Amino acid sequence: MPGPAAPRVPDGQARARRALLAALAATLGGVATPRDARASDRPLLVLGDSLSAEYGLPRGSGWVALLEKRLAARRPALRVVNASISGETTAGGRTRLPELLAKHAPGIVVVELGGNDALRGLPLGGTEANLREMVRAAKAAGARPLLLGMRMPPNYGRAYGEQFEAVYRRVAEAEKVPLVPFFLEAFGENEAFFQPDRIHPAEKAQPLMLDAVWPTLAKML
Repeated sequence: MPGPAAPRVPDGQARARRALLAALAATLGGVATPRDARASDRPLLVLGDSLSAEYGLPRGSGWVALLEKRLAARRPALRVVNASISGETTAGGRTRLPELLAKHAPGIVVVELGGNDALRGLPLGGTEANLREMVRAAKAAGARPLLLGMRMPPNYGRAYGEQFEAVYRRVAEAEKVPLVPFFLEAFGENEAFFQPDRIHPAEKAQPLMLDAVWPTLAKML
């Protein structure tokens, strides 16, 4: 013969009880997903092109490697993931980003892309759309995006250069994300800081690149 029915718990109390039990289980069992952690404790992902992939440089001398060393002294638990590829475009970065977000669950995503789009003459409308979608994807994954802007050499024409530079400003303003307008600002017109191809920064330029990014990035940390 069945016993008396248990008293019914109101839905609101039941939900509160389940939430409390879940919180206790996570605390006692040490269960936490990467996304549950503070954004500042999760990996820092750099998604860039040859400027961030140490093209033509000794391994460990690029600005991202220097960033790792600086963070090791200040935030030793913070891991840097450099997912940069030489020759990468914004379309390629947009395609790769979802898998990178799922794999690393970063707290900050530094997007350093767009230069190769311009060098290949790709439509700027597509570049802007790709940058915007990468920023939105990072946000949706619980990460904070940082956009690194680029400029084109004078021989590309003043009008085109201004249009290209404006792409980064529009994305940053529309999506309300921090922007480093031109992270080669400190030496961009000095050929002595470039490799013989006059496109890729030399080893001695790498600390200046990091110094250009650091003030904005440090605030996000």
